[in-house]
Amino acid sequence: MKIVMVGSGYVGLVSGACFADFGHEVVCVDKQESKIAALKRGEIPIFEPGLTELVRSNAAAGRLSFTTDLAGPVSAADAVFIAVGTPSRRGDGFADLSYVYAASREIAQALGRYTVIVTKSTVPVGTGDEVERIVRELRPEAEFAVVSNPEFLREGAAIEDFKRPDRIVIGTEDARAQQVMADVYRPLYLNSAPILNTSRRTAELTKYAANAFLATKITFINEMADLCEQVGANVQDVARGMGLDNRIGGKFLHAGPGYGGSCFPKDTLALIKTAQDYGTPARIVETVAAVNEQRKRAMGRKVVAACGGSVRGKTVAVLGLTFKPNTDDMRDSPSLSIITALQDAGATIRAFDPEGMEQAKAVLPGAVTYCDNAYECVEDADAAVIVTEWNIFRALDLDRVRTLMRSPILIDLRNIYRGEQVREKGFVYADIGRGISDPVSSHAIDAA
Repeated sequence: MKIVMVGSGYVGLVSGACFADFGHEVVCVDKQESKIAALKRGEIPIFEPGLTELVRSNAAAGRLSFTTDLAGPVSAADAVFIAVGTPSRRGDGFADLSYVYAASREIAQALGRYTVIVTKSTVPVGTGDEVERIVRELRPEAEFAVVSNPEFLREGAAIEDFKRPDRIVIGTEDARAQQVMADVYRPLYLNSAPILNTSRRTAELTKYAANAFLATKITFINEMADLCEQVGANVQDVARGMGLDNRIGGKFLHAGPGYGGSCFPKDTLALIKTAQDYGTPARIVETVAAVNEQRKRAMGRKVVAACGGSVRGKTVAVLGLTFKPNTDDMRDSPSLSIITALQDAGATIRAFDPEGMEQAKAVLPGAVTYCDNAYECVEDADAAVIVTEWNIFRALDLDRVRTLMRSPILIDLRNIYRGEQVREKGFVYADIGRGISDPVSSHAIDAA
């Protein structure tokens, strides 16, 4: 089939490369000439494991191409996917749909034969209706259908998620469009991927509901972690005990510094705004969003407390900047709030991240010293804080770290170490929700 991806960002590029790998003929369109030129050279603008190889191999096979020209590919397409950004709108947090509607207008002008227009971008309920209205108004004679097909890709595991999905949601009541979408996803039948056919509005809401629920699970276990610290319980065992219940499940029950990234923050805000607009406030989601923002800043205070109540004039080494491992995405990362809080408290920041430092430089406030590796980062530091659970931080030579640091204080915001093992190495150790953290010894404070 002939497929066009309008937008060559994270969703468009991953989806386009995977569709091409299925054997479809895919054209990725983007207005940024520099991005298209780079993609044609095989240079990938984002970090996603396996994506570079997938793009290059399918481009070499002639199944995947890149262009700034939308009209030509759309006129011959069976399906056109809108995969442009829908960032939070400044002021009210609602999804900014200007890019979606601009793409819809351009697609309308280029339509040739019967075409299925698919909203792959995460969009609020009713967006598909507006896309259809725009296209119908501009091209009343055109044969087309508008379908909602939300993506459920995890950054760092997007290719696996696309090829072995939990479900494929297709929102349309048009039988002809349903058949086109079935043909698009036919290669996944061998993987027994369940296809859920719904109305368009149901599909649009499903994406937001799923993300809001996962954000709620994260926020809930983070609050339980705070309680565990006060009562002397272990949040990891609590999460295990909860997750073994099949009605709950263990995923997204890992306590940490709060959620971030490209989806949960903006999607919870968009769902909140949609619910308010329809007079049915989503109070639980409102609380989740508020608690998560408060938690990120609170993690900065946790670091200060572990350092004896003050970091003024001290150096803090931050290990991990991206919101999660295996991505270079800095959007709404907890590290942003944590570093800002520490700088406000008078700390000097040294930082290292395997993939996210270039992106971090564009968004981190104040002066940050970026290091080439973890050991350089902790050298002469008064405290080290693990913010992102990259694998390379899981097996640090703690003896070496202890020798390099000015004072042995380790704050593990991802619980990747066992407290007793770290303490045996001579560290003051603070973690998340595994009983009351070590008080800072007078020796450690004096050494600082």
